[in-house]
Amino acid sequence: MEELLKTPLHARQQELKTKNVSFCGWDMPIQFDGIIAEHGYCRNGVALFDTSHMGEFFFKGDIKTSGINEATSVNIDALAVGKCKYGFLLNDQGGVIDDLIVYRLSEDELMIVVNAATSKLDLETLNARITNATLIDKSLEYAKLDVQGPKSKEILEKYFDVDLDALQFFSFVQTKVFDSDCLLSRTGYTGELGFELYIDNETSVKLWDALLADGANPAGLGARDILRLEMGYSLYGNDLSEDITPLEANLEKFVNLKRDYVGKDALAKQKKEGLQRILLPFITTTRRSARKDFEVYQNDKKIGFVTSAAFSPILNKGIGLAMVDTSTYDENAQIQLRDNRGSLDANITTLPFINK
Repeated sequence: MEELLKTPLHARQQELKTKNVSFCGWDMPIQFDGIIAEHGYCRNGVALFDTSHMGEFFFKGDIKTSGINEATSVNIDALAVGKCKYGFLLNDQGGVIDDLIVYRLSEDELMIVVNAATSKLDLETLNARITNATLIDKSLEYAKLDVQGPKSKEILEKYFDVDLDALQFFSFVQTKVFDSDCLLSRTGYTGELGFELYIDNETSVKLWDALLADGANPAGLGARDILRLEMGYSLYGNDLSEDITPLEANLEKFVNLKRDYVGKDALAKQKKEGLQRILLPFITTTRRSARKDFEVYQNDKKIGFVTSAAFSPILNKGIGLAMVDTSTYDENAQIQLRDNRGSLDANITTLPFINK
C-alpha cells in the first residue's frame, strides 16, 4: 500500500488528537473537537482549516498565444491581475476533469489551484493543451490555510499590512507573513467571510500556532463538507466528474458558451438538445440524512441518485444534492431517498440551503 502524504501541519494536528482519514492520497484530519462543534466555530466565530493537500500549478507564458486561455472554461485573457476565478477543466464531451481556480499573478503568470485527487491528470492535460509556455507543479512546496468565519478578518489583521476590508471577493494580494511570501486570497468554501493563504511549509506551522493562540479553532474535512453543502457548493468526485457536465451539475453560470475552449461545443450541443438529467437540492422531512449513492424514487419509480448529503445543524434537517432524470421527474411531488436499510422522504428546494 502506498504511504499517504502528510501536510506540514500533520505533527501539530496529532498533538491535538485529531481523527484522520485517507483523503485523495493524503492523511487528513476529519475532525478535532467534533464535526458539529467545528461547523459552529466557522458559522459563529473563526475556523482554521488545513487544506495543504490542494495542488498549485504555476504558469508563465503569453496568455493569448500559448493556448492556456482555451485550455479551461476560465476566460483568463479577461481576468485582471489580482483577481481569481472559478471554472472547469473539461474533456471533449463537456465532462469535468476537474474544477479549479485560476489566479492572475501578472500579465504572463498564473497560479492554478486544483484538487488533489486529479492533480496528476490535470497537469498532463494542461501541458498537452499549451505551447511555448511553462507549467510547473509546486504543490508540495506550498501549504494552504483557510481562515473562515465572521471573525476571520479580525484575527488576521495584525499579521498583514493590508486593508482586508478593501479586498473584494475573488481578489487577492501577494504579501508577506512572518517575513515569508504569502498569497492572501479573499476566497473560501464555506459561504462565510474568509481568506485562503498560500505559504511555504515552514511558515504554515508558525502561522498555524499563532492563529490557534489567538483564538482560531481547528476544523477538519467533516465540518468543511457540511459548510460547503449548506451553500450548495459542488464537491469534485461527488457532484462533478468526467461523466457530469457543468450544465448537468446546475453550474451553467460558470460557463460562457460564447467563447472557445475545450468542451464548449459539447456543452452548447447539450444545452440545445436539452438536459436529460440535472442536479437538484433536497431537504429531508426529518433530522435523518441520506448518504452518497442513495437511490432517488418518485411515485415508486427510480429517477436518480444522491451525489452529496449531510445533516445541517442550522436547518436541523438532512440536506443534499441528487442527480435526477428530467424526463420522469415531477417537480410537484415529494421524493424518497432509499438504500437497503429504509427510505427517507424529502422535498426539492432551491440553493443555497442557508442564506449568508
